[in-house]
Amino acid sequence: MTRSPATPGGTLVLDSEGLAKAVLRDRTVTAWLALARADDLRVITSAATSVEVIHPRINRPALEWTLSRLTLEPVTEPIARHAAALLADAGLHGHKCAIDAMLSATALAAPGPVTILTSDPENLTALCGSRATVIKI
Repeated sequence: MTRSPATPGGTLVLDSEGLAKAVLRDRTVTAWLALARADDLRVITSAATSVEVIHPRINRPALEWTLSRLTLEPVTEPIARHAAALLADAGLHGHKCAIDAMLSATALAAPGPVTILTSDPENLTALCGSRATVIKI
């Protein structure tokens, strides 16, 4: 994979689709993870995101292996408060965007620069603004 201008330089963040694709060993996500590993970057997701990716047919051993290879960040009170503020600033509703907001707050608390791999670039861009690079996968 050739590096794009949005190559991660501090922390790579996976949303639920990024995590699900990592579990399935999707080629694009696997390439991003290899770049992160080669550059000794942190790869994280929110604990809330790990809940979002669970479904009856998920390969649990593959999920557990994938989670063991990244940092699962907790949803603390400061993260929750920051997520609520991000929702308010973006004019988004928590009912539909709560997990995106928690992931965004987690990403913005991580060492930068931050790159987020997501299937929902619109919401994450609205929540993070220019403080993170958002890549559609």
